[in-house]
Amino acid sequence: MIKKILDPVEPEELMGLAKEIGGFYVKVVVDIEREILVAGARMHIDEEQALLNDGSLQSSLWGGGYDLDMKQVTFDSIINNRPGVNSSSDILDPEVRKKFEIIVRKLLNV
Repeated sequence: MIKKILDPVEPEELMGLAKEIGGFYVKVVVDIEREILVAGARMHIDEEQALLNDGSLQSSLWGGGYDLDMKQVTFDSIINNRPGVNSSSDILDPEVRKKFEIIVRKLLNV
């Protein structure tokens, strides 16, 4: 279930989004400029495409997730690997990481 999230979700909704990945993890793609995210897909590319179709700019999109068991934001997605911008699947820029984490924690209500 892919869902665009503009406002903080309820715990039950977060659990529903995690079911796609075994019930303990939610993949997300965040638009750090628009401060929205898409969650609940099996692959980050599907979430990225949903935001691109919604008007987001590629340069503003970053992927990662949230581990419900560890209560930890993750910063790893193949969509983050951008030659000349980010040379890893991890988000390397500390400012981008911070924005990403703030938005994930706010909108997933964690």
